[in-house]
Amino acid sequence: MNKLQNYALGQWISGEGNGQELYNAINGDLIATTSSKGLDFAKMCEYARKVGGPKLRKLTFQERGLMLKALAIHLQSKKDLFYKISWATGATKIDSWVDIEGGIGNLFTYASLRRQFPNESYCYDGDVAKLSKNNTFIGHHICVPKEGVAIHINAFNFPVWGMLEKVAVNWLAGVPAIVKPAALTSFLTEAVVKEIIASNILPEGALQLICGSANGILDHVESQDVVTFTGSASTGKMLKSHPRLLQEAVHFNMEADSLNCCVLGTDVTPSMPEFDIFIKEIAREITTKAGQKCTAVRRIIVPENMVEDVQIALGKRLAQNVIGDPNIEGVRMGSLAGKSQLIEVREKVELLSKTQKIVIGDFENFEVKGADKNKGCFMPPIIFLNDKPFTNIDCHSVEAFGPVSTIMPYKTIEDAIELSKMGKGSLVSSIITADNTIARKYTIGAACMHGRILVLNNECAKESTGHGSPMPMLVHGGPGRAGGGEEMGGKRGVFHYLQRTAIQGSPSTITAILNQYQQGGKQIEKDIHPFRQYFEDLEIGETLITAKHTITDADVVNFANVSGDHFYAHVDATSLEGTMFTGRVAHGYYILSKAAGLFVNAKKGPVLLNYGIDECRFTKPVYMGSTIGVRFTCKEKIVQEKKPTTAEGIEDIAKGIVKWLVDVYDETGETVAIATILTMVKLRNQD
Repeated sequence: MNKLQNYALGQWISGEGNGQELYNAINGDLIATTSSKGLDFAKMCEYARKVGGPKLRKLTFQERGLMLKALAIHLQSKKDLFYKISWATGATKIDSWVDIEGGIGNLFTYASLRRQFPNESYCYDGDVAKLSKNNTFIGHHICVPKEGVAIHINAFNFPVWGMLEKVAVNWLAGVPAIVKPAALTSFLTEAVVKEIIASNILPEGALQLICGSANGILDHVESQDVVTFTGSASTGKMLKSHPRLLQEAVHFNMEADSLNCCVLGTDVTPSMPEFDIFIKEIAREITTKAGQKCTAVRRIIVPENMVEDVQIALGKRLAQNVIGDPNIEGVRMGSLAGKSQLIEVREKVELLSKTQKIVIGDFENFEVKGADKNKGCFMPPIIFLNDKPFTNIDCHSVEAFGPVSTIMPYKTIEDAIELSKMGKGSLVSSIITADNTIARKYTIGAACMHGRILVLNNECAKESTGHGSPMPMLVHGGPGRAGGGEEMGGKRGVFHYLQRTAIQGSPSTITAILNQYQQGGKQIEKDIHPFRQYFEDLEIGETLITAKHTITDADVVNFANVSGDHFYAHVDATSLEGTMFTGRVAHGYYILSKAAGLFVNAKKGPVLLNYGIDECRFTKPVYMGSTIGVRFTCKEKIVQEKKPTTAEGIEDIAKGIVKWLVDVYDETGETVAIATILTMVKLRNQD
């Protein structure tokens, strides 16, 4: 029998004593024990803060992102091992795919997110705030990694995804983690962590693992720490009220199981493709992971004239569902994760049965393929019908965390919105409708009580990721019962692990602090053109003051002919009466194009190409006879990853992206156009 190990203080440690016994959810065999007795949680937290934190904070966002990428590639190469172990959690191949490759996908996604951050260990947030008339005093926001540890207390249903979707974010931010998976399925989490540690990709102290109980760890949290919890609302509320969290003002993110709903629009009839989409979506959410998902559909909200059609169609589809050993051909739904879960779900079904009736499924009479249903943790889908959902309200407060859901009727879309809100906050709601007016009304009316809303119709159904799939670049969380938290969401998630601090000073000082040029800051002029310099040689604030050009009628006419832009303000002086213009004006894009002609050095050199434009504003009309010049300033530099040599022997060029502030001004010295352009520039060092 295997005894799971904890990873603490840089070493693998078996907890003292016999520990908790863990069983195979399919056949009931004892597979492991787990214990955390003897671990010093205070030392683990301090080790993360003093060893892992400094090492991660020394890395830039680019380096941390590449670290995530390397780890994702490594884990992808080991996924077959994880699939074999995942079977014992009761998961089918599709269930395991969501958990394992979905989790690894989060690593890849956040690795790519590095491109949205500067080449620094910190970042900035938002735009500069001009705090003085002459722009000598400005404000900005700097975001630095918190000098604490992220403690992740995870649920049993996604032992891989639940860990990787969180640590990907805190590692990119520069914060170490202690992961506490639910004991029930911790054997799979342990296997993944063993591969992570063996890879030697992470710096020492970046990750620790507690497979047994973590009772008492919150006694040691400090103000710079972040605690996240995924699980039941009742447990989450208990943890959230821990005195130490309140005393130290520790950031606590709670993502709790919620009574998510799926609504069928009043426009949908059985003959429409949206009806089939609805039935497929509901059936999938009931059977995937045997309904053990925090995002699973618990309330099926249907127009009252469609209840019978939905009940019949859903019954037929679920009748095709084969329950059993996921290794057996044709099995589409495995088991619950453990006996304790089966007992709990049964209790909740009995409670719900007091105020509504079961119309699909029978707890006692169902078949299991390839396994003994009395030894495993199997149960069939159970569908209730509640014909008075505004009166019989247990369905809005009692959650059976398994393949259990309730059909309920509504009259108007306003009623559907009200029913959706009666769950008192959910992670996700969805509506299936072909009518965008209904979609708009429902979304705006229901959004305040749901963390995510999926609108499905025949146009997007084939490529939709579905009701129950949180996406890395979108926020995951929800109000009220769902915990009031928020995680993932791209950059939004990273900022939860950063301290945002307002900074004030002169443009030159803020430039020096952020290593990003601020307009009005001191500029550096050199004898060599910036396009003749390699990436390493360019300095932030380095500025080229270009020659000037006087705008002529021929310039404007020629640009209109070349571009096809014959807007009246540029070419027709007789149409200007009643406008803001006193004469014909040059095209904004001509001004920007001419600016490029002024600052570009045409000879072959370190600049490889123009990479794009981030921002562009035309701030003042430019009339015929006006004279323009350009202040061309190095604003920011970001090194790019050098890709491996291809199979054809083509070697990538070591390069970086340089952001330039293009400030176009007229003869009065006033800015008429401003933009940020990006160039790709060679590194001198090609190693």
